[in-house]
Amino acid sequence: MEAQTNNVAVKKYRRAGFLDEVRGFCILCMVVYHVMFDLKFNYGINIPIMFDSWFNIVRDIFAGAFMFISGISCRYSSNNAKRGIKCFLIGMIITFVFAFFSPDTPILFGILHFMGVSMMMYGIWDKYFLKIPTKVGILICVVLFLLTRGIMYGYLGPAAGIGIQLPSFLYGTGLLFPLGFIGNDFVSADYFPLLPWFFVFLAGAYVGEYAINDKMPKFFYKTHINPLAVCGRYTLWIYVLHQPVAMAIFFLIFRRI
Repeated sequence: MEAQTNNVAVKKYRRAGFLDEVRGFCILCMVVYHVMFDLKFNYGINIPIMFDSWFNIVRDIFAGAFMFISGISCRYSSNNAKRGIKCFLIGMIITFVFAFFSPDTPILFGILHFMGVSMMMYGIWDKYFLKIPTKVGILICVVLFLLTRGIMYGYLGPAAGIGIQLPSFLYGTGLLFPLGFIGNDFVSADYFPLLPWFFVFLAGAYVGEYAINDKMPKFFYKTHINPLAVCGRYTLWIYVLHQPVAMAIFFLIFRRI
């Protein structure tokens, strides 16, 4: 695998098999979540777990793990800006498709939009990010994540009602939703704003410093469960194709019922 850390020098790095496996597991969990979402909201199948608060936490943990791993992967890439543009454009295609087939549940800034913009931001500004020492960068990301975690709920702080209440005009423009400033009428079937999630992505990029320099434990570079590793190497294709496949299967099943 060829990669570069500063857009100047190119070096070969060992592939991290464990990273592929975790990424594969995360994308499969995301597929299961989307299938349950479709069954609940498109076909009226009662799935109480979809409304349990703990399930939302589990969903965010897996999504955050996916973002973190993608941040690590950026350290292996030679052109993150190009990867980001590709990812964002695919996200926009999915947005337009959903607007046609499911206008009541649009996707306005989903995981692919987030990943695309994050990759582009890192690809443009990596030389500045990497001037910060790795451990300091990770600590800064943790602090900023906690500081911006409540932005979606109107607060500069870790959660709703904790921290400094932000001015209401930030949430009334309708234009700042990519940053997490959303109004009461905002609806998106898949939504991961840059604040606070970009700091999870960026923390992964800092951890990637250890990965590309063989400073991670030995198991990190080995493949233990090959099917998961394969899924991890084709996450984008799985993400793009799983919804059309699931919708086709559901159409055939529920048409006969």
